[in-house]
Amino acid sequence: MLRSSISSGSSFEAVAGYARAAVVEFDTYAEVFVSGCTGFDYATMTISDDVADQARQCFHNIADALGKAGGDLGHLVRVRYYLTDGADFEVLAPIFGTFCGAAKPAATALVCGLVDARMKIEIEVDARIPRRAG
Repeated sequence: MLRSSISSGSSFEAVAGYARAAVVEFDTYAEVFVSGCTGFDYATMTISDDVADQARQCFHNIADALGKAGGDLGHLVRVRYYLTDGADFEVLAPIFGTFCGAAKPAATALVCGLVDARMKIEIEVDARIPRRAG
């Protein structure tokens, strides 16, 4: 079993000592654990005020990490949504369906506080990406 890390280049990762994703390689697949992604555009360190825009950016950040691991959103097996306002779920659910509908991962949604008042949503995922044996 081999383990590697993927970075987004976010300053948050360097300060807090974590990786955007951890990849654990097995013979025929890789398990990818993507840290909670927020609506920040990591290239510019900006964030929209709109929760729907934040959700789309979360999935962009997730897709980027999965791509670096050789996968995509179709490989999702588990997703966790952290919302600061439960009333946003009605607006967000169709967006979740757009990005996760093909994979149909197991999912959980929680209402909680996040570490930055600008953040309205955080999404973390697990994926299983097939590898060629041998």
